[in-house]
Formats: sequence, structure tokens, C-alpha cells
Amino acid sequence: MMPKRRWVVGVSSLLGAAACSKDPRLAPLLPPCTASANAINLDTAAYLAIDPAADSGCVTFAANPSVVDSIEYLLVPQSAAGTFGDSARFQLQTVTLAAAPPLVQAVIPSSSPRVAAVQFDGYLRHLARSGAAGVAALARSAAAAAPTPAAPQPAGPPSPGSLRRFTVCANLTCSKFQAVTARVSTVGTHIAIYVDTLAPKPGLDSADLDTLKQVFDSRLYSLATATFGAVSDIDANSVVIVLMTGVVNKLVSAATCQSAGFIAGFFYSPDLELTAPASISNHGEVFYSIVADSAGTLSCRHSRTQVKRILPGTFVHELQHMINYGQHVLVRAGQAEEGWLDEGLSKYAEELAGRSYLPGDTATFLQYVNNNVYDAQQYLRAPGNSPLLIEFDQGTLAEVGASWLFVRYLVDQYGDSLPGKLDQTPLNGAVNVATQTGQDYTTIITRWALANWVSDLPGFTAPPELKYTSWHFRAEYGSYPLVPSTSAGSAVDVSGWLRSGSGVYHRAFQGPSAPAFTLSFRSSPSALLPLAVVARLNVIRIR
Repeated sequence: MMPKRRWVVGVSSLLGAAACSKDPRLAPLLPPCTASANAINLDTAAYLAIDPAADSGCVTFAANPSVVDSIEYLLVPQSAAGTFGDSARFQLQTVTLAAAPPLVQAVIPSSSPRVAAVQFDGYLRHLARSGAAGVAALARSAAAAAPTPAAPQPAGPPSPGSLRRFTVCANLTCSKFQAVTARVSTVGTHIAIYVDTLAPKPGLDSADLDTLKQVFDSRLYSLATATFGAVSDIDANSVVIVLMTGVVNKLVSAATCQSAGFIAGFFYSPDLELTAPASISNHGEVFYSIVADSAGTLSCRHSRTQVKRILPGTFVHELQHMINYGQHVLVRAGQAEEGWLDEGLSKYAEELAGRSYLPGDTATFLQYVNNNVYDAQQYLRAPGNSPLLIEFDQGTLAEVGASWLFVRYLVDQYGDSLPGKLDQTPLNGAVNVATQTGQDYTTIITRWALANWVSDLPGFTAPPELKYTSWHFRAEYGSYPLVPSTSAGSAVDVSGWLRSGSGVYHRAFQGPSAPAFTLSFRSSPSALLPLAVVARLNVIRIR
């Protein structure tokens, strides 16, 4: 779905309050920081990730020996936690402060007409991670409203023109299901498209549907399976079913569609659970999508042109979720992937599909990546406000943007084969990332935090491990959304929250011949940060 607020791409680049500590013994009272004998003295472009627990949360920076040049440091207090849900308040302050008001990251509200889609996607990923228990609970809650199960289907691909009865999730919690009778419109090598017999008329014509089949079958399916792994085939029909039904349109009302957006399509993991009751599962690989409804008889209006434009990106996004679930759960008997990494891989799938049209077709490329770059912008505006690590999508575009940025960075650093390795494993989350890259997760996450500022910083040559190689993000935006607060090193006063994976950005300047300064990085002036947040103070010298 396309946001109302658009980003401007540089075609030349084309490319909750949580407790501070559940255990007070983790945060002992401390004396004030004093100047340390082992002062930090970095060369330009050198960087460190400092564990505040190593020296009671105190960090000293050496005096500037130059009588001419100033020194600039980027400081990023960050949570490098590899688990979701941990957060803590922090204070980063010069021990002896000059008079200066506190610089606190502002909270930027997130609103977009894609909120409904993100929240529903989050619910479905949560359902996937809940496994058999979640399916059983869903079956109980939906029992009274579930339609009569459809008859089992014969093996092999369906025949064009044949009818089939499906059971479709009919609200945003899948506590209600609706029976849908659909007809096979077109069948390809890997895809079969069914259209609801009750879809509004006129809808997509046969030429439109054949075009979608060709894109899904020849481009997107092949691209996704080559990148992420094989699609399961639990129903032995050799195809992924695309079911176009007005039930998806009606997941949101016309009013909600205008204010919070709509659901263009989805993958529903209980369809791949053979033990799930037939009343809540179609026991096969199914992608559900909206139908064209130019008159708005079901919800808001969706023209033929709009449906043809948005469905390919939605399809490849959901196909990655389908592959990921099948590879983790069905093939390897593991748990479904954590939401932040699963979503990041699906956003990467959208980008990869867009890049398949380059060089030459920039317009189609932009259709696939527009939302990714917009979501990344929301994250970069205030990265300290949004965790990277979440169990499942919680409805903010900034979190989705963080997921894509992190996966994009991983692929740039560790190669195009990494997404397949992340899918084809029983491992999850940070452990999965560390295992497939062969790199300590804390090292990866702290380098990513620095890369978000220095990767294409003008006048600065970033170390290779701190770069995005496929995007020059400063060229993509009219104004780069990440704007660190600033102060002299002798007057640093930054506070906020450390949220799993994310950090707050501050630039500290040390004038010619300026003396050493000491920072306190703690939860309060007298208490260490909780161990669970894996606090790090990332420091890189810019000049």
C-alpha cells in the first residue's frame, strides 16, 4: 500500500514504559565518575563499542592536542540486546556540566494509511510464533462462527474454470471465518489464481489476471525461491494458490480504510498446519488478496489499476513469510522466526523484486521500494523511540523501517546468500543472525548503529564494515532524516530510553586545545544500567 506522504528518490543512486531493572541488585549505587587514567584517544574513523559496566559507566576522552583543529565524535548510546522487550532509561552526561539545557530525543508520532496492514501482519506473525497452542486457541474462539469445512482437494494443479470452496479469515483477529466459493481463472507453473464468484463486476479481466500470473509465476516466485528457499507443498498440488476475494477488502471498513489503510493481502500460517481443523484452515499454500472494487461496494474503492500495481509487492512480501514459516516449522520442526527478522526479510524481498526491473524500468522499481524507504525515514527520524527487536510487528512503520534497514545492512556486509541461510534454519532472531554470519551479534548491531550515520557521510571515509553498499541514503531524501543532537564534549547531557537494538545519536565537539572530558553513561547518576539491555556506548571519531 502506498503512503500519502511520498519520499523523493535520487535516481542517480538507484539503489511502554518498561522497568529499569527487574532486579535491584543489577543496579548498585555508585559514586560519581572521576577522570580516568585510561582516556580514549581515537584516530579519525576509528571507533569503539564501550560496555559501561566495565568502568562503572564512566568514559574519559583525552584532551585535544591540536591548537588548530577541533575533534568531532559521534556518540550512540544503544541497547545491543539480542532479545525483545528489554528497555531502560539512560543518562549520558559530562561529569562537570557546562550550563546547557538537556537534549532529549523528541518523540515523533507515526501515522500512515498503512497502519491497519502493519498491525494485521503483526497479528498473523504472532499467530505463527504461537504454534499449535495458538491454532488450538483460534479454533476454539472461532468454532461458533466457522463455516462448514470444505471437501478435501485432489492432488495436482487445479483445472482452469473449476470451482473450490475456501475458508477465509474474516476479521482482524481471525475469530470469524467466511466460506468463499472461487473459480480458477488461470494456472501457471507455480501459481494458480482463483477469483471469488461474488467479486464485484467489472473486476480484473482475463488479460489482467494473465499478466499478474506471469509476474507472480515467472518473476516473483522464481526470485523468492532462489533467494529464500523452496515453498512447501503440503496439499500436493504443485502450486501456490492466489485467492482473490472480497473478504479481504472487508477486513477494514471504508472509514478505517481512509484513516488507517487497508490489507492488500496476507499469508495465514494455520493453512500450513495439517493438524489444524478444516474449519479454520485450507491445508495448503494460499495467498489471499483483495479484489478490484471501483465502486467501493465492499470497503474503500480499489481500481483495477491500483490492484494490479500493489499486488506484486504484497505477493512477494507474503511469499517470503510463507517460505520462512515452512522452512523453520515444517522442514526443521523449529519455531517460526521472530517478527523483526521475518518482517525485515519480507521487506528485503520487496526491494529485491524491484531491483529485478533494473536497469531500465525505474518506475516499477520505485513501486516496490517506495514504502521501504518511507518506513526507514520514519525510523531514522527518531531511532531511539523504536526498538529493532520485536516479537511480532506491533503496528509502527518505524519498526518496519528498522527491520528493513538492518536486513539490508546484513546483506550488504555478508552477501546475497545470507537471506536463504536465515530462512533455512530452525534458529531464530539474534542467534540466527550470529550463526549465519559467523559474527558476534553485539558487534553486528553496534556497527549497524554507526553505519546509519557514517555510511555515506559527506567528507568522511567510513570503514567498510560501517557501510551500506547498495544504497546512498543521503541521496534518497531531500534532507537526511537522522539529525543527532549536538554539544561540546564538556556539556553533553542526553537522556532517553534504550530499546532493544536501537540507539540515540549525539555529536560531541572538542575545540582546539580543549581539555579532557569524562562522561557518565548510567541509568541515573548513581546507578548502572541494567545488564539485560546490553548497553553500549558506541563512539566514532568523525574528524
